[in-house]
Amino acid sequence: MIIKELKILQNFCKNYLLANLILENNKNLNIIFIQESTWLVIRTIPSLISEEGKEVIGTPNHLSWIMFVKYSSNSNEHLTVLIYINLRLTHLYFSLRKDLINYKNMHLICFFNCDIIYFIINIYSDN
Repeated sequence: MIIKELKILQNFCKNYLLANLILENNKNLNIIFIQESTWLVIRTIPSLISEEGKEVIGTPNHLSWIMFVKYSSNSNEHLTVLIYINLRLTHLYFSLRKDLINYKNMHLICFFNCDIIYFIINIYSDN
């Protein structure tokens, strides 16, 4: 299947509920770039170290979207750039290219369309 046009939305979210609404109400889009997404405690899981458990922190997830995000080994650092790809496009084999660019505020993804490799980059600057 050949894709002739990609519908992309870029949004500065800063709100978990707004990110959920964007994912739910824009299923006609192909790609959504979210910047300054809110990271929340989703739940706690049992821990041998703490009686309270360990917090699981994450961003909105939706069954119609594949999320690309680089997780940091530093638990205090939450990345500001997320990319959501509509499940309709899984046949294009999207992949996050950390081997080419590995920076917390940049994501480079590639995909195949008609035997050609395309690259899309999402860059966040707080300036």
